[in-house]
Amino acid sequence: MKPIIKVIIPAYNEQESIGNVIADIPKNVNEVIVVSNNSTDFTEKNAANAGATVLSENRKGYGYACLKGMNYIAKQKIKPDIIVFLDGDYSDYPEQLTEIVAPIIENDIDFVIGARVKQYREAGAMTPQQVFGNWLATFLMNVFFGAKFTDLGPFRAIKYHKLLELQMEDKTYGWTVEMQLKALKQKLSYTEVPMKYRNRIGVSKVSGTVKGTIFAGVKILGWIFKYSFK
Repeated sequence: MKPIIKVIIPAYNEQESIGNVIADIPKNVNEVIVVSNNSTDFTEKNAANAGATVLSENRKGYGYACLKGMNYIAKQKIKPDIIVFLDGDYSDYPEQLTEIVAPIIENDIDFVIGARVKQYREAGAMTPQQVFGNWLATFLMNVFFGAKFTDLGPFRAIKYHKLLELQMEDKTYGWTVEMQLKALKQKLSYTEVPMKYRNRIGVSKVSGTVKGTIFAGVKILGWIFKYSFK
């Protein structure tokens, strides 16, 4: 029996890229949910035209958008087996979704991170502060928890019932690291899959600004230290 797979895509002003992202998602996905995070362009229209379910979350924040998608799924009669989170900027390769979910389907792994490894990463696709931030966060998780993560990549898959057990709460930049920390605390089985990564379409709302970079860094380190001394 094929697993039910649903994809949640938080998107803020991604009108140029969102159609490409949706078009490249494999056909074994049952539903693509785009959560427009207070977009002021044609993101919602373009996502709907590409065949996605479109939700609107007016509170700005990556976590707010992800939680909106989860709340929508929670109200559905038939629940999915796997949830995939994917960005709407076309920096990831959506067709690699089959690789992200394979460890869950074939090996009963709970949680899979798409790792943006250097050898598959387009030049300039990650800023120096992103590279350093990922290294620091995963290094600290290794020191405090013995974790084997190498990335905080947003392209990730998790069993739906395991996701619910994490009781996710971060509303903004700390969403990805919160998920990984809670997965470690709850002893979920996890693995990473090397992913290709390219320069995004448009300008990043986080790493593309000094303010966004600082806020993201503070959030990520805050979650790590919060869990390290619990």
